[in-house]
Amino acid sequence: MPLTVAVQMDPIESINIAGDSTFALMLSAQARGHRLYHYAAEDLNYADGRVWAKAYPVTVQRVVGDHFSFGEAVSLDLGDEADVVLMRQDPPFDLGYITATHLLERIAHKTLVVNDPASVRNAPEKVFVLDYPQFMPPTLVTRSLEEARAFLAKHGEIVIKPLHGNGGKAIFKIGADGANLSALIEVFNMTWREPHMIQAFLPDVAMGDKRIVLVDGAVVGAINRLPGEGEIRSNLAVGGSAVKTELTEDERNICAVLGPELKKRGLLFVGIDVIGGKWLTEINVTSPTGLVAIDRFDGVDTAAMIWEAIEGKVDR
Repeated sequence: MPLTVAVQMDPIESINIAGDSTFALMLSAQARGHRLYHYAAEDLNYADGRVWAKAYPVTVQRVVGDHFSFGEAVSLDLGDEADVVLMRQDPPFDLGYITATHLLERIAHKTLVVNDPASVRNAPEKVFVLDYPQFMPPTLVTRSLEEARAFLAKHGEIVIKPLHGNGGKAIFKIGADGANLSALIEVFNMTWREPHMIQAFLPDVAMGDKRIVLVDGAVVGAINRLPGEGEIRSNLAVGGSAVKTELTEDERNICAVLGPELKKRGLLFVGIDVIGGKWLTEINVTSPTGLVAIDRFDGVDTAAMIWEAIEGKVDR
């Protein structure tokens, strides 16, 4: 059955179609006969119990520089005229993002929103992971320089990152001498009102940061992301490179524990990050990536797996 799919995402003209997971999902949906609409989160509107957006019918093709075509804009009622909403805009996970989840929650009883907006709001990447301390490296969440110094003294080397950051941005390593720690905490405190995440540095990051994708709670594939030269960050967006990988026993155990909870929360498409084969660092639910690279290395079709799961839920 063809579905009407509204894709809430960043400007489509600026994406890198070679590796963009949202674009891969759109191509797959189109190939399955579904009707696609594109809109931005700031185009959401609410009145009298209705949520709608100025949306453009869109067709996509894997042609660099000519990868999409818009039809004439319509006022699309997301509760009555859409079967599925893909909430795929990138963070920051700020008040704009949170407000979008509140609005989409109003129509989630009629339209399937992927991922579930209330669960996305309650499970930001570096906060949701705190539910699983048994898998995490030593971690501190704080704004306090005093607490940061004590944590550094205990663990020798640390990494500091924004609690709601994304894409490997603003991640800093501090050595055992603590040089620049006070200045860095000062800058972080001036830039963000929320606390920051500080973790023991994991030397195993040199061997990669594994992205494991789960669909409706089940593992569908993984890639290992290697840091670029002179980097501790392995995110592909900041110069990391992807290589084929297999899951360790510890990683399979992590996925077995997380899977049922992800499924229960309506978090259908999730990417978790694991370092050293055993250290869970993030649970990505807002706009997870990695599909194109996994397909390339494993010879699978992860986007099709996601649509099969979506179609199964809409048909119920």
